[in-house]
Parts: sequence; C-alpha cells; structure tokens
Amino acid sequence: MRLLVLGGTIFVGYAVASEALRRGHDVVCAARGESGSVPDGARLVRVDRDAEDGLASLAGESYDAVVDVSPLSYPWVRRALDTLGERAAHWTFVSTVNVYADVRTPDQTPATGPLVPPLEQHATREEMMAAGEDGILLYGGIKVASENAVRDAMGDRAFVVRPGLITGSWDRSDRFGYWPGRFARGGRVLVPDFQDQRIQLVDVRDFATWIVDAGEQGVAGTFDAVGPHRPTSTVIEEIAAAVGFDGELVRATADQLAAAGVNPWGGPRSLPLWVPDEYDGFKTHDPTPSLRAGMPVRPFADAVADALERERELGLDRERRAGLSLDEEKEVLAKL
Repeated sequence: MRLLVLGGTIFVGYAVASEALRRGHDVVCAARGESGSVPDGARLVRVDRDAEDGLASLAGESYDAVVDVSPLSYPWVRRALDTLGERAAHWTFVSTVNVYADVRTPDQTPATGPLVPPLEQHATREEMMAAGEDGILLYGGIKVASENAVRDAMGDRAFVVRPGLITGSWDRSDRFGYWPGRFARGGRVLVPDFQDQRIQLVDVRDFATWIVDAGEQGVAGTFDAVGPHRPTSTVIEEIAAAVGFDGELVRATADQLAAAGVNPWGGPRSLPLWVPDEYDGFKTHDPTPSLRAGMPVRPFADAVADALERERELGLDRERRAGLSLDEEKEVLAKL
C-alpha cells in the first residue's frame, strides 16, 4: 500500500507512519519537517499547508490511502482534498470528541450526539488557548467543518475518527504521562476521589493500528476512537500498581481540589484525568461501534509501561504541560 500521511513527524501521524512501515508499506510524510523527524524508512516531502499551492509538490501523485491529522484548519483540509482527493482510494481524517455539543450525556455515538456549529476557518493553538472556554467551541467547530468537507468529497472512501484522550510514547500533553511519572517518584501522591466518575483512553499504537487497518481494508464511516470506560479511581490505582508504587495515596474531593486552586483535566496546576461532573459526557462515549469496526485495545499495563518509559526518557523532574509540580502538590496536601 502507498500511504500518504499529511503530517507524520509527531504523535498520531508519527505512530501511523511507523505502523505502516512496520507492515512493509511505502510511506510518504508531507510536513514542514520542523516539529520532528519522520520515522526511519519514510520519505519526507516538505510542504507548507498555509500556502494556497503548498501541496503542489504532491499534485498528480496517487495513493492507496491518505491520513490527515490537521489540527485546527479547515482551509488545510479543503486544499488537501482539492489537490489529492481524486487520486486517493481511501481517506482518513483525525477529528476529536470535541465536536460534540452535549458534554453532559454519557454514551453518545456519532449517530446520536449533536454537534457544535461548523467553522470554516483557520486557528492556531495559541488562539484556541487564549479563547478560554470558547476555545473548545473553536476547536470543535473547525473539526466539524473539516469532517463535512471530507465526507462530501470522499463519500464511501472516507474514514472519520474522533479520538478522546490519546495516550502513548509520542504524547506531548502530559495528561496521562503525569500519573506514571508521578507514581515513579513515590511519596505521598494527591489523587482525585470520585467514586462515580469514569474515563476512557485510546493508546496511540492501537489508534494507529486501526487507521492503517482501515486504509488496507477500505473501512468507511464516522467513529469515536475511544476505549472501554472504567472508573477514574480504578484507572489511577492500576497505574500505581503497574509502576510498582508503594507510597501513600491521598484522596481529595472535587470541592477540596477546587478550593485549593487545582485545575481539572490538563494545563498548569492541574490534576489530569479529573473533570467536573457536568462534563461526564465529554469523556465517556459509547465505544461499541468502534470496537465492532475493529479498533484494538491493548492491555492497560502495556500503555502504562510505554508512558513511563517516555517519562523517564524526558526526565521525571522536568516541567510539564499538565499536572502539579512537587511544590504545588505539597501545598495542596498541606491544606487537606
């Protein structure tokens, strides 16, 4: 199979390219080449997706499958479809569960969940972060418009996948990696105490496997790329056990965390995997359609070991994009 990854230098795109190469496919990665390197064996074609003719070097080429991981740009998606769509036998677009307008109702699927209004525009990560809560609507709206463009252009050759929280070696968010990294340092660890909250994850290697499978088999449709959901407390305890943690878990309620100035989910001074109860629908979609469509789920301990290996490579004491520093954690623990 001749595969084109629009991206391929970081996280999901890199994982997809790596998996395709492992299977012996011919892999081309189209990117600026500034965020990282492509996997060994892939060919990098430098492109500038901000330019109207930025994909001109790919025009006229044919591909068995194209994977687009465009994060925040409808124009990027539209130009890629115009340039490459007619010569692609299969097209994967990586979207997000942030396309859903209802964040309260659990177990939604693409067939049942209402979507945010589409936005046919371009944005940067900085603009999204600066928009606060409206940044999620911006992100989701651009993805909705992009999904629509892919389905309109590709029809039954379109595979649209909406991941939730993705874990794995190339994750830059630190939302999942925070926990194995923190437990590896030992001591007293602050953890959320929410018996009824649930979470679901997808390992980036499973996600990449499914995307390459879909390209090989011509799988089409729109799916939520999410694994089975389980209690958040159980997930965190299993991470601790997999790491070999023998310290003390100090549990805090949502009210205690909020009073101590701890933020949910991600970003500075946060406790990852925790979200307020009113966002239960955001993190618990029905995985049944995706599992039936062939999405694999590796043993959870495998995902933890992979994340811990990355944490150790990067340095357990480094500054992270998500989580609490040891000083911040001590400050919160002192208030409990």
